[in-house]
Amino acid sequence: MNSQPFTSADLAAEFPVIERHSWLNHAAISPWPTAVSRAMSSYVRANAERGPLDYGSWLQLEQSLREKAAALFGSDRADDVALVANTSTGLNRVARGLDWQHGDSVVFVEGDFPSNCLPWQRLASMGVNARAVRLDPHDPERSLIAALGPSTRLLAVSSVHYESGLRLDLARLGEACSRQGVLFCIDAIQQLGALPLDAPAVGADFVVAGSHKWLLAPEGLALFWSRPEARALLEVVDPGWRMYPDPFAFERDDAEAPAAARRFEPGTLNTAGILGLEAAVSLLLDHGMEVVGEALLDRTDMLTNALESVPGIWLVSPLQRARRAGIVSLVLDGVSAEAALARLTLNNIHAAVRGKCLRLSPHFYTPQEQLEQTIVLLRELANA
Repeated sequence: MNSQPFTSADLAAEFPVIERHSWLNHAAISPWPTAVSRAMSSYVRANAERGPLDYGSWLQLEQSLREKAAALFGSDRADDVALVANTSTGLNRVARGLDWQHGDSVVFVEGDFPSNCLPWQRLASMGVNARAVRLDPHDPERSLIAALGPSTRLLAVSSVHYESGLRLDLARLGEACSRQGVLFCIDAIQQLGALPLDAPAVGADFVVAGSHKWLLAPEGLALFWSRPEARALLEVVDPGWRMYPDPFAFERDDAEAPAAARRFEPGTLNTAGILGLEAAVSLLLDHGMEVVGEALLDRTDMLTNALESVPGIWLVSPLQRARRAGIVSLVLDGVSAEAALARLTLNNIHAAVRGKCLRLSPHFYTPQEQLEQTIVLLRELANA
């Protein structure tokens, strides 16, 4: 899809949050662009004034979302995309759907976000060896690849770590999985919408990403991409009427699940969220994910370059651009992350605390002057 770069005026109109707030917390929950609030407001008004008379057009936008989401995953196959409730739901579709055997093993990252640990840890009750691997800070992929073995059925990673902001080399992991016959599952909630992602090219089998972070859309929805051959390995654990391409053909004799990813959509979907996410994905694709990614990395470069040499500030996030996405995490000597966050919040700069770190997460539209103000305040805190 051809990109149409926005001007500064365009961005100010599309992201009204920047008028009053420096939102450096996209790794948690993002404010909505104007396009999203407009789409959802239209839906609310239509329901209030007309009821569901526009349902047909909403279904068309639902399919449009699948098609555009496929493009975000580096694919042109809408049939490979399912709309699920959240990232946890998608990951559990994989964990519960595979035909695990006693003695199988699954490898995941120690200290990953709970959504990408709990589904695998629960497999221990089925005799599956759930192996949490501590990453080598100098070569994190080597740690994971070394843990793969003859019994390994699946490797599960987050493409970007939620606390440190470390971005993994997915292609290297995917190649190792392919070579050893291991399924590759990616939690991409901290990448999709922030940086380009080509799921087929990196050798992914399953990719899940919730809508409320970098995708700039409402909570309660996630995109679940699956490779057809891998998808066929998953049992449909919660079948329902909505999983068929023609869901309104209620009288059917064949209960077999369809081959498309819609097999993971058993019931009525979150239409309001779908319309909001469709508008958000359209905005990102119109801007161009390569452009979005470069603009975001320029902003994390700005934070990293300005703060890495400040006495009293220790960067936890990687310094190398290729290892970063949208997260810059740091620790201040003698100042708790909570106290630092409180100081920023007083100045309408919104960030987060994760572990002992202050976590900053701008997006591609974040104004440079807001980052400059943040840097000044952190320098003052470090020198206090």
